[in-house]
Amino acid sequence: MRSVYIHDFTVPESAIDVNGHASNIEYVRWMQDAATSHTASEGWSLERYRESRAVWVARTHTIDYLRPAFAGERIELYTWIASLNDCKSRRKYLVTRSSDQAILARAETLWICVDPDSGRPRRVPEEFIGTFDLIPEEADALRIARAIQG
Repeated sequence: MRSVYIHDFTVPESAIDVNGHASNIEYVRWMQDAATSHTASEGWSLERYRESRAVWVARTHTIDYLRPAFAGERIELYTWIASLNDCKSRRKYLVTRSSDQAILARAETLWICVDPDSGRPRRVPEEFIGTFDLIPEEADALRIARAIQG
């Protein structure tokens, strides 16, 4: 069971804003891509969510921008689930620059599980809960991620 997912990519030129670095909106896109890729890597594709009558919607995003990212830089975005209860999931993210492991941003999203037809909150499916280990602390997530990387 993979509890920490590592989404690595190169910052595209299209992500750069008028200040010459990656736009803040790109971080949200990267976070969503990483979360989607993480659950898909463990068998939770969009189709499986629909079959389970459960989809995720973002309630809040919190991002602390610490350093800028520039076009052409390799990025490692670590993501993990910190908590799951009732209809909520708190997912955390750490964005680092591959070349020196500098932390560029820390973030989290509060996801709400909803019924795709009614749009109303629903309990997280038990099968989903059993798929992922919860990691409340960033230090533990980094230790696990480094072990995954070898």
